[in-house]
Amino acid sequence: MSPTGTYSLKDLRVHARTTPEKVAVVCDQQRRTYGELESLANRTAQVLRASGLSRGDHVAMFMGNRPEILALVWAAWRSGVYLTPMPTTLTPTELAYMVEDCQAKMVICDARFAPDSATLKNQLSVSTVQWFSLGGAIDGYEALEDRLATASNEPITDECPGALMMYTSGTTGAPKGVIRPLLPPDWQGTPPFAADLLTLFDMGGSDVRYLSTQPLYHAAALRFALAVTAGGGFVHVMPRFDALEALDLLEQENITHSQWVPAMFQRLLRVHESRRAAFTAPAHRCAIHGAAPCTPALKQAMIAWWGPILLEYYSGSEGVGLSLINSHEALTHPGSVGRIYKGQLHVVSDPHSDVELSAGEIGLLYFSGITPFEYHGAPDKTTTRTHAKGWQTMGDLGYADADGFLYLTDRMDDMIISGGVNVYPQEIEHVILEVPGVEDCAVVGFPNDDFGERPVAFVVPESPNSPASLLERVRTHCEIHLGRIKRPERLELIAQLPRTATGKLLRRQLRNQF
Repeated sequence: MSPTGTYSLKDLRVHARTTPEKVAVVCDQQRRTYGELESLANRTAQVLRASGLSRGDHVAMFMGNRPEILALVWAAWRSGVYLTPMPTTLTPTELAYMVEDCQAKMVICDARFAPDSATLKNQLSVSTVQWFSLGGAIDGYEALEDRLATASNEPITDECPGALMMYTSGTTGAPKGVIRPLLPPDWQGTPPFAADLLTLFDMGGSDVRYLSTQPLYHAAALRFALAVTAGGGFVHVMPRFDALEALDLLEQENITHSQWVPAMFQRLLRVHESRRAAFTAPAHRCAIHGAAPCTPALKQAMIAWWGPILLEYYSGSEGVGLSLINSHEALTHPGSVGRIYKGQLHVVSDPHSDVELSAGEIGLLYFSGITPFEYHGAPDKTTTRTHAKGWQTMGDLGYADADGFLYLTDRMDDMIISGGVNVYPQEIEHVILEVPGVEDCAVVGFPNDDFGERPVAFVVPESPNSPASLLERVRTHCEIHLGRIKRPERLELIAQLPRTATGKLLRRQLRNQF
């Protein structure tokens, strides 16, 4: 990419030139037009270069939702650097691990998290890291605003493609950075973080008005917001999710596209019946969801309320494949995550087999036809996700039916082997969630002298005043609908399950806690 070259029609700079006064993004009373976002991206790229960062270097950012995040990503893309967003839910120790693991040469922190940011800096003795604050002062940090104030609004003269380096959720262990080679320095076109989304989700028009409900440190939330700015649409980023506010925004902002996780659907459905009955958002034509399993009952309830506008995707930080399923397909194929739209699916019985399973047979899901990924600095971990034929997996188990619809049964790392039999926690969880009075549940394998492992179920009641008979009803339901080896050995009531902001279950925390 060159500042004087020909730009793809799907690029922030095009819209900054043609519609500079159009609002690109709103977050927490802050607004940025396309002209302002472009200027901030250029000035940030100038700061990156002036700070000595060059192609292939790494920058980490620790920020809550704010418009500047989008400008930072565009600046990193134009500067040829890798940018790693860090979750605001992490402790300073966990943040320090990420900064060291990605070998960041610059860390940019949100002043709203000043105490943790200061602790983070004090925990690291790496002298090569440059520390910048944004939105206020942090002890020991230089204010990024001071550098931006004197930086040029012009593009840097040596623009070249960078990339996002996202970390996995770390649901079963330490997070791993997913890295791919940078594109050639002279590459031109729509950035990869936007290109597929614009096509697959019909988000490439200037009429798109997108509601972002999740933290922007999450890969999907960030990429969707960036895609909209590449396509010339409007992004409204919620500072934090609130069900009532989300419904108001869908109506008041004439939102056309939105993104959710199943836990948000549950909270929306708990809104008072009168508000749900009064809700009307005729412009809303696509409610995208993913990141965590959505039970057929939950999806059917949302479709009954909002109409057939739900569109589910299945992918992951590794990005080796992607499937989609629309509302009509979901009603005829309940529980499926759809047909494959990116990559070619291969289902095998184990990582060492190259014999592909037939329709309906459960196995490990591999994909080919996508640019391979690596786990940054962890070749052994990359190997565990790479088949001898070069196929790669996100670690999920499942099967495809005769019509080509994909069904996920569980995570490879979560599977319980009890008495030599594979037990899938997700299957047990879906059965337990059918019991009235159960709001949430998780099944985890615990050591057992006789069977090696046995499933233990943690049940979240809808009300803290749920009757004492709830667990007995759960037990009876499991006896009716699950084979003996699948029935939980133990049932535990728990007030809340440990989940990420995107709804992914942190089973390792349950194992550690109990």
